Amino acid sequence: MDTKFAAFVDRLHPAYLNLLSKSPVTGGAKPNYGVGDQAAKRGIYLFTEQGRHLYVGRSNRLFQRYKNHWGPSKTEREAAFAFKLAREATGFLKATYKKGEGSRKHLALDATFGKAFIEAKERIRAMDYRWVEEKDPTCQCLLEIYAAVCLETPYNDFDTH
Repeated sequence: MDTKFAAFVDRLHPAYLNLLSKSPVTGGAKPNYGVGDQAAKRGIYLFTEQGRHLYVGRSNRLFQRYKNHWGPSKTEREAAFAFKLAREATGFLKATYKKGEGSRKHLALDATFGKAFIEAKERIRAMDYRWVEEKDPTCQCLLEIYAAVCLETPYNDFDTH
């Protein structure tokens, strides 16, 4: 293996274990990121529900991203995990990348889907949330994939769209 890449790989498992060792926050509580909340702006996060790890994400603004997943005023563009859960709940599973029927905007206007989207955001807010700092964008990307694969998170999808 290339030594540059191996240096990233060597960091993954310890960071993954650190993520799992974190005490979760729930209910929209503000996570303690450190002094002045500056210590961990960048990293990966994990949503867990009733002991089942569901979704790993990454962000350069961890707290803002956390709120975007469940905030009542957050849209279908900001709350992507909630949108995915609402798709599952309503049976609108196939994404379309065209305007009109089946588009994100169209689904957001559908009353049944809208209700499921609100419920999904409330569900996410009740989930356990953990995070681990990772400032390096390459390692952050690899760590997101590593954690999602190791935890077999059902809502991570690394396919291209």
